[in-house]
Amino acid sequence: MTSVGRQALGRLLPRAGERRSLVLQALLILGLGSIVAIVIATAIGNLQARGIPFGASFLTERSGFTISESILSYGPDDSNLWAIAAGIANTLFLSVLVIVLSTILGTLLGIARISSNPLIAGLARAWVETARNTPLILLLIFVYALWWQVLPADRAIQIMPGVLASMRGIVVPRVSFEWSGAAMFLCFVGAIAALIIARAAASSVQASGGRRPPYVAATCTVLLLCLVVVLVGAWGQVSVAWPRFENADFVSGLALTPELFTITFGLTLYTTGFIAEIVRSGITAVPKGQWEAARSLALPPSRVLRLVIMPQMLRIIVPSMTSQYINVIKNTTLALAVGYADFMVVMGTIINKTSHAIEGTVIIICVYLSINLAMSALLNWYNRRVAIKER
Repeated sequence: MTSVGRQALGRLLPRAGERRSLVLQALLILGLGSIVAIVIATAIGNLQARGIPFGASFLTERSGFTISESILSYGPDDSNLWAIAAGIANTLFLSVLVIVLSTILGTLLGIARISSNPLIAGLARAWVETARNTPLILLLIFVYALWWQVLPADRAIQIMPGVLASMRGIVVPRVSFEWSGAAMFLCFVGAIAALIIARAAASSVQASGGRRPPYVAATCTVLLLCLVVVLVGAWGQVSVAWPRFENADFVSGLALTPELFTITFGLTLYTTGFIAEIVRSGITAVPKGQWEAARSLALPPSRVLRLVIMPQMLRIIVPSMTSQYINVIKNTTLALAVGYADFMVVMGTIINKTSHAIEGTVIIICVYLSINLAMSALLNWYNRRVAIKER
């Protein structure tokens, strides 16, 4: 073999240090795999010796229990797998609701924390410190107990016309549309397409003229007008069910139960305190020169925040917000304390009913891991998108 061939072969083959590293990694993986295999085999043997079933066949069995509140259509005759899907839907619904509400309130509260008005800043600080230093489980139990103590059981309080409240919950009128699912889906797709087209048009105008028009406000106004026109034209297909309180319970209407209200209110109040501190720290991390440059252009404070400070703040707070959003998803497991049927409650019922504790625990870990990793990947993508590109 020529010297050139030996050099090429030497570049292809790993060096001695690299070979040792590969061997050690292979041995480590083999050792971990052996330990996992031994644990699984031992667990299966012990379960079989005690007559405890093992496997995934329980997922197709009839569930046989009810879920008090379910986003998906569910009944006791459905399978355990569909019950798990209903629990996941409830958890996702609760997580999204809390994330949206706490992000809006936390942003406003974080801005209020740096207000020059001592009353506003003091009240914001009191909210933040109370939320951050109170155990979440204690806050949920307090709100739940307060609900049952304040609202009456034998009558309903009218908060406003059509909105009733009692120990059974808060009920608002239910608006029903006799439209097909395809029509509603097309309306949703049309709204998204209108936003995308308006954004592209705004970018084109900005590239040619230097100023970006407020496409979001204009598009939302047009879509709202279109919705009003559609509702007026299809008024005969729209029905409104007004709530009534009869025999110590609500009749018709759309109800917000005490359990859903408690977990939503408590989680939002708790998470808002942390997000407010993240927003406050992000605003104060923007260099002081950016504030002075914006004020030198005679911009009002609201436009300084919206156009100059907030875009720079987002680059700073996204990693911290990612961790906080993941904490929201994990904190939804405390819905068990107030009786809201989230994913953990459903899985606990299935485990108690079928005795498949190992399989159920694996499902719980995989579901929460998948949701949190998906959330992390989405926000990391956004973080890379808004990050400053260094050349």
